[in-house]
Amino acid sequence: MIKKLYEYIKPYSKYLLYCFLLVSTEVVCEMMMPLLMSKIIDIGIPNKNIGFIAGIGVLMVLLAVISIALGVANMKFSALASQGFAANLRESLFNKIKAFSFSNIDKFSTGSLVTRLTSDVTQLQVTVMMMLRMLLRAPLMLISAMIFAISINTQLSSIIFAAIPILIFGILLVIRTAEHLYTTTQRRIDSLNSDIQENLIAIRVVKAFVREAYEKLKFSKVNNALTEASLKAGNLISLVMPLMLLVMNSAMLAVIWFGGHKVGTGVMGTGAFVSFISYLMQILFSVMMFSFIFILFARSEACGKRIVEVIETNIDIEDSENAKDLPIKNGKIEFCHVDFKYVAGGEGKNVLSDINFVIEPGEFAAIVGGTGSGKTTLVNLIPRLYDTTSGEVLVDGVNVRDYKLETLRHSIGMVLQKNVLFSGTIRENLLWGNENAKQSDLEKSASDAQAHDFITSLPEGYDTELGQGGVNVSGGQKQRLCIARAMAKKPPILILDDSTSAVDTATEAKLRKAFRENLRGTTVLIIAQRISSVKDADKIIVLDDGKICGIGTHEELLKNNEVYKEICLSQQEGMVS
Repeated sequence: MIKKLYEYIKPYSKYLLYCFLLVSTEVVCEMMMPLLMSKIIDIGIPNKNIGFIAGIGVLMVLLAVISIALGVANMKFSALASQGFAANLRESLFNKIKAFSFSNIDKFSTGSLVTRLTSDVTQLQVTVMMMLRMLLRAPLMLISAMIFAISINTQLSSIIFAAIPILIFGILLVIRTAEHLYTTTQRRIDSLNSDIQENLIAIRVVKAFVREAYEKLKFSKVNNALTEASLKAGNLISLVMPLMLLVMNSAMLAVIWFGGHKVGTGVMGTGAFVSFISYLMQILFSVMMFSFIFILFARSEACGKRIVEVIETNIDIEDSENAKDLPIKNGKIEFCHVDFKYVAGGEGKNVLSDINFVIEPGEFAAIVGGTGSGKTTLVNLIPRLYDTTSGEVLVDGVNVRDYKLETLRHSIGMVLQKNVLFSGTIRENLLWGNENAKQSDLEKSASDAQAHDFITSLPEGYDTELGQGGVNVSGGQKQRLCIARAMAKKPPILILDDSTSAVDTATEAKLRKAFRENLRGTTVLIIAQRISSVKDADKIIVLDDGKICGIGTHEELLKNNEVYKEICLSQQEGMVS
């Protein structure tokens, strides 16, 4: 995992070197302090040599100032390296997720991806920062302090050598289960984020159905589950500190007992004994730093694995090696014996089976069928939002797999079943269709989509700010803005997936008229529930349970297609009732 993530911190490798040099010098300064103190106690004070004491004191102050300055510099460089690492990692993750196909996105929940981009990356950032501040410091301090302690008294040093293995054994025992607990904690954060996101998006539905109490209870369960997981991890880790204190205090008592006896018998000087105590504290403190870092590693490993899982996910829809940057001019669409299933690997039932049809350039075609018949799935295959399981989808006689994705999707204007607008102005949303469009182009597209009049009626017109998701416009207005956005591309192919369901019949009639008059040469493919929306189509494709059961005009299908007649009859009965 470390090798896989190293490339994101590699640009800041110079800061790693700076931190090592700074920490090394800082540790040397700190290690000199107890030794100088012992000289004051054993030489300066007994001889009442004020000059010697003052000189050593000034040197100690100077070393302290240098140590502080080095520590501040280390904090700066470690912050630069860790934040740069996190920024690179977040950007790489975000870019990878944006390249995901629909099936890749289906593998992860939205809440989980949000957690990985935020909480997991932040945890790794903290780990890198603490590594540069503590992981470099701890071994240098441990080794230096042990060398100085041994040089002062070998027998007392044996107490330290007895305490350290006990500390390490206890730490490793705790850490063995820490990673599993932290993995569970991060998954619970996924669930919490998903629940929050779902509730904020659907807050109007929650209020409309008076389900606040139910959603509060559901959130409470998810929140309590996260709290429980966090407490389990926290309780386990909390065992480390009492263990450390027990061993440290025991070692300290043993050193004071045996060292005090040596001082009392004159075998060891008072200053040497004081400095030995200082080195003992530094040794034990460095071991504590190691324990903290190991615990941090346990959580970071859980987070890192989740991040690497996203990074290593194979994107199943990409440009092929021989992908062509061919312009799409005519907009001819062909389906040749197409099968599709959402579950890869030969499992699951076909959602589409043996789909065959041709839509000629400039035709106005429609797809109708019952709920779950595969209409949306079918049109998603044209811009390669999903890939066929078998068979071919051709555009202008070329398999869509042979186009560059960017070229293919730039040539297709698509209004998805779920209308999505982004925070920003109406103008900024329409420019998604064509970022180089002029005001006149936007107004033309909005007029064709029957949106210009309501836009100009707003106080700020095209500069009106839209709330997140377009919450401050009606459903019908949102649909028309999405249609205008797609039409601004002036694409050879325009796909409308049930995109007029929220507009009234009069507005829909105007839209159909605009398609006929202003989109000549554009192949229009529309999915609609209302027969009135498709009866003027050049070609109507009837789907039933993932299979085509009829193709023809409205009049032809009324004569010889039972499924289409049932759909028409059911809508007529609904209008009568």
